[in-house]
Amino acid sequence: MKASVATLGFLTLFVFLPQLSSDARADHHGRGAHRFVLTSASTAQHTDSFSVTSDDLGLTTDGRPWSVRKRTLVGGRQQGSELITIDNGTLTITVIPTRGMGILEVRHGDVRLGWNSPVKEVVHPHFMNLDSRGGLGWLEGFNEWMVRCGLEFAGHPGKDEFVTNTGDTATMDLSLHGKVGNIPASEVEVLIDKAPPHRIRVRGVVHETMFYGPKLRLVAEVSTVPGSTSFRFHDTVKNLGGADQEFTMIYHGNYGRPLLEAGAKVHVPAKKIAPMNAKAAGALDNYGTYAGPTDGFIEEVFLFEPYADADGRTTVVLQNAAGNRGTSASWRIDEIPYVTVWKNCAAEADGYVTGIEPGTCFPFNRRVERKAGRLPKLAPGASRSFTLDYDIHVGESAVDKAVARVKAIQAGRATTVEHEVPSTD
Repeated sequence: MKASVATLGFLTLFVFLPQLSSDARADHHGRGAHRFVLTSASTAQHTDSFSVTSDDLGLTTDGRPWSVRKRTLVGGRQQGSELITIDNGTLTITVIPTRGMGILEVRHGDVRLGWNSPVKEVVHPHFMNLDSRGGLGWLEGFNEWMVRCGLEFAGHPGKDEFVTNTGDTATMDLSLHGKVGNIPASEVEVLIDKAPPHRIRVRGVVHETMFYGPKLRLVAEVSTVPGSTSFRFHDTVKNLGGADQEFTMIYHGNYGRPLLEAGAKVHVPAKKIAPMNAKAAGALDNYGTYAGPTDGFIEEVFLFEPYADADGRTTVVLQNAAGNRGTSASWRIDEIPYVTVWKNCAAEADGYVTGIEPGTCFPFNRRVERKAGRLPKLAPGASRSFTLDYDIHVGESAVDKAVARVKAIQAGRATTVEHEVPSTD
């Protein structure tokens, strides 16, 4: 191992850096960066708390101070959960390495990406039982703004077939939205580029592996530039096994107040739209506008195949009713071809929330996605990468510009509307 030394205020911190595999060393993100290892299962390293600031490293962008801090939670079912908060001087991003590198919330001024879940604690996976309530146990920890769904499977719970170690076909019970969001990261590091604009990255490695089962590795990274209102996910899923492996990835982003309210709108450059459930089938004409909190509301779920621009990128925007606050997500459709909009305009106490969910598939059970041809595979040693760019828009002009981007992608092209709920047989 080699050692890195960083001066943090009055404290000199020695951080021992493990010798990484060639895969981990290969990408350019790690070169020319200050690097701090917070957790490493491979070298038995761990720190319960951590802090590094622009002053500590003498790095600022346009004089804007920034910081990265880690803390460990105590009490209740969040005992042992860890939070890493990036403050880029304009927005804050709170990462949960103990929950699959999910994002608890993002804040910029009076805008929050997140929601008021009935689940108030950041539940540690130790306390989760994904198989409870017929495979709905995932909901006992569900309060993040962004939770990744996958990797072996995602979507609705239920039965599916698999091949056993003896080569026979057997039946297994799939739990809601897979396992990766409830697996602690084995390796966690912070990287700050030495060269301007000093991009800040938090990167984690999550393994979803078993003997006679999937051998998938997720390298998950969130990054931002000091002073920016935007941030980026850059993730890579690799098949470490010796046979082809199905996989899924859904970026389950969840939004409540202040963006979600009566009259809020979602804008999607829709090539095709279909309802996922009967309630949505009766609400297709109004899919883009939200109701206020409604007692007894039954969720409406809409499935989109989006259009892309000439560069292969699409954009989805959520705005408040006044049109002066909003957020956007952009990505390449050859990486992520689908997006699901989940409208849950329930009472505040029950979780008033909408989901905007780019994915490699729709959130049906895996057997349905396989039959529909939406279930990708990775060859032995192969990998797939995903890059998503998010931004927060403040002011009517900024929101109008983001919505205009969606309209430019649509470019007057027709939307095919399927009125029937797709078969799940």
